[in-house]
Amino acid sequence: MFDPNLVLTPMHYLYLLGVIVILAVMILRKDTLLVCIAFLFFLGVAGYGSVTGGIMTVFNAIVYAAREFMDIIATIALIIALSKCLKELGSDYLMMAPMSKIMKSPSITWWILGLTMLVFSMFLWPSPAVALVGAIAFPFAVKAGLDPLFAAMAMNLFGHGIALSSDIIIQGAPSISAGAASIETSDILTQGGPLFLVMGIVTVCSAYFLNRKEISACCPQLYIQETPEPEFKTWDYTSLFMAILTPLALLANIVFMLVYHLKGTDATSMISGTAILLTCIGTVLGFGIHSLERITFYITDGFLFAIRIFAPVIIIGAFFFLGGNGITAIMGDSFQRGIMNDWALWLAHNAPLNKYMAAILEMAAGCLTGLDGSGFSGLPLTGSLANTFGTAVGASVPILASLGQITAIFVGGGTIVPWGLIPVAAICNVSPLELARKNFLPVVIGFLATFLVACVLL
Repeated sequence: MFDPNLVLTPMHYLYLLGVIVILAVMILRKDTLLVCIAFLFFLGVAGYGSVTGGIMTVFNAIVYAAREFMDIIATIALIIALSKCLKELGSDYLMMAPMSKIMKSPSITWWILGLTMLVFSMFLWPSPAVALVGAIAFPFAVKAGLDPLFAAMAMNLFGHGIALSSDIIIQGAPSISAGAASIETSDILTQGGPLFLVMGIVTVCSAYFLNRKEISACCPQLYIQETPEPEFKTWDYTSLFMAILTPLALLANIVFMLVYHLKGTDATSMISGTAILLTCIGTVLGFGIHSLERITFYITDGFLFAIRIFAPVIIIGAFFFLGGNGITAIMGDSFQRGIMNDWALWLAHNAPLNKYMAAILEMAAGCLTGLDGSGFSGLPLTGSLANTFGTAVGASVPILASLGQITAIFVGGGTIVPWGLIPVAAICNVSPLELARKNFLPVVIGFLATFLVACVLL
C-alpha cells in the first residue's frame, strides 16, 4: 500500500543514480567497487549531513555485508580445502574413473559428463569441479567420440548453469539473494524450486535436441591423438578409503537434512563441518606427522580462494544492502526503510507496474548484472529489487529473487558471456566465443520457459 507520507529525498535520487552508474559500469565490463565505495560515502554524507558520517557509513556497510556473507565464505573455503586434499591424495581420480566404464557413445557420454559435472559442482562448486572433471573425465569423453565443444557445453550448462544457479547444497547464491531480499534462504530454495527445475531441464534438453545430430555424428577415433591420456596418479589404501568415505559422508548429509528437516544455515553447517572433518581425516591418514602443516595449507588455500571470489561481492553488497532493511543496521534507527523500497512504492503508485512487469524487470536486471562475468556480483541488486518489487505489487519476493538469481548466474556465472566461460573453455581447449554461441539459444529458451512458470507462481 502506498504511504502518503513518503517523500523522496536527495538520498533517494543519489542512490538511484548510483544504481544506474553501477549498471553502466557492469555493462562496460569494468569493476564496480570504486563506484560502490564512492556512492556509499556520498550517501553517508547526505544521510548524516557530515563528512565523518560518510566515512563511517562506508566502513559500517562493508562490515555489515561481511557479516551477512561470512558463513558462506567459510563454507566455500572448507569445501575447497577438501577438494585440494582429495586431489593430492589421488582420491579424485578414483572417484571419477568409474564414469569411463559407461561412456559408450557420444550421446550417452554427453549426459553422463553433464550429470557428473552437476553432482560434483553441487558439492564442490563449479570452479574446482571443472578442474576435477576436466582433468579426469574429459579425456574419457573425447575417447568415446564426444566433440570437445559439446563436452564443454555439457560441463558448462550442468555445472555453471544448473548447479551454480540453484546451489542447493552449499547455498552460496541463495544466501546472498535472500540476505539482500530480507527473506530466509529456505524460502528461495522451496518457493523458487520449480523455477530452478524448469530452467535446468528446459535448457539442457534444448541444448541436446538442438545439437543432437552433431553430437551423435562425432567419431570415436577423431580426437584420440589430440587428447592427452588422463593422468593416472599413484594411490594407496588411504586414497581408496577417502574415495569411498567422501561420497558416503556427503550422501549421509543429504539423508540427515531430509530426516531432520535441516535447511538454510543448519544444512550449510552440516556440509561445512563434514568437509573440514573429511579434510582432517584425509590429511592425517595421508601425511601422518606432516598433517599439521598440510591441514594449515589446505585451509589457508581454501580461504584465499573464497575471499578472492567474495571480496568484490562484499563491497557491492554493502551498497545494495542500503536499498533494503540493512540500512537500519548500517546507518541507525532513524533510517527504518530501505531506499529501493521507497522507490518501488513510489513507482507502483505513479507507474503501471504489475507482477509480470516486475518479473521482466527482475530478469533484465539479472542479465545486465551478469555481463561482468561473475554472476554473484549482481545478486545483491537482484535480491534487493525482488524485495522492492514484491512489496510494491504484492508479488512473491522469493519467486522474484529466484528469477534474478537464475538470470544473473546463467548469464555471468556463466554460460553466455565469453569472459565468464574461460575456465571450462580452457580445460576443453575450445573457443569461449564459440561455446557462448552454442549456449545462447538453449539458455534463452530456458529463460522464456522459466518466466512463464514464474508468471503462474507470482
